[in-house]
Amino acid sequence: MGEYGVAPGQRVAIIWDSSSPVEALKDLVEKIQALVGADNRVSVENINQLSQSAHRDSSFDVILSGMVPGSAAQHSAEALAEIARILKPGGRVLLKEPIVTESGNNSRIKTAAKLPTALTLSGLVEVKELQKEALTPEEARSVREHLGYQGDDLLIVQIEGRKPDFEVGSSSQLKLSFAKKPGPSGKPSVDPATAKLWTLSANDMNDEEMDILDSDELLDSEDLKKPDPSSLRAPSCKEMGKKKACKNCTCGLAEELEQEKKSSQPKSACGNCYLGDAFRCASCPYLGMPAFKPGEKILLKENQLHDA
Repeated sequence: MGEYGVAPGQRVAIIWDSSSPVEALKDLVEKIQALVGADNRVSVENINQLSQSAHRDSSFDVILSGMVPGSAAQHSAEALAEIARILKPGGRVLLKEPIVTESGNNSRIKTAAKLPTALTLSGLVEVKELQKEALTPEEARSVREHLGYQGDDLLIVQIEGRKPDFEVGSSSQLKLSFAKKPGPSGKPSVDPATAKLWTLSANDMNDEEMDILDSDELLDSEDLKKPDPSSLRAPSCKEMGKKKACKNCTCGLAEELEQEKKSSQPKSACGNCYLGDAFRCASCPYLGMPAFKPGEKILLKENQLHDA
């Protein structure tokens, strides 16, 4: 395997950005082309347009990003996810990126701890740092021009990652066995104390020696008495202190009140009520009613009683 871990016949993608010197990019492409063979297996892509490329999933064996000398490429989460998408299962990615030694206010430049984490979150495995060194004058100038960073606490780090040996989103059936392991004799082991607890002997089945409790002995003389039917009747509305019957009265209070209302007819004070209106006084409740026989029962309406 040659430089950059590239072997003949492999498909390689070289990713560059605006900070990559043109001549250095050409030299790198020619070097990789010579390693893989002259059958057009090297693709060159701009990192800012990588998501718009027409590459299919799992297209490349090796991806080199930011490896152009003098480059100050920054890899966003979207770019790393796209790199993981077009990389073949088991394929390698090799990238370079400037980092800060301490976490500062510049959010564009990652720290040494955040860069491997970003690769892992994109779906890569076996992420490891290969090299960390100070920036060359050309790289420092590129950082100042394209990233606007003026500090002197930068390093350039080379890091490697690998795509898992399966495609993203693939599934596989797991063969799980939940069978219990048998004991040395081929049968499940049983605790002797537990077996003795649940084992019945011939003596346990002898009813003559066992004390059987008679259920009738649990009842006393009070339990054997026949209950009074009146005690089983639900209390009436009257017994509960109600002066009016319920809407759907079933205890008889409604009928009792109705009977009392019918029997509470007024009695004649003068004794001439049955003769007709000519013989009735002005306050007679029978005014307006026809004459009736003495002793005949006359039922007055409730509004006539109130008017009287």
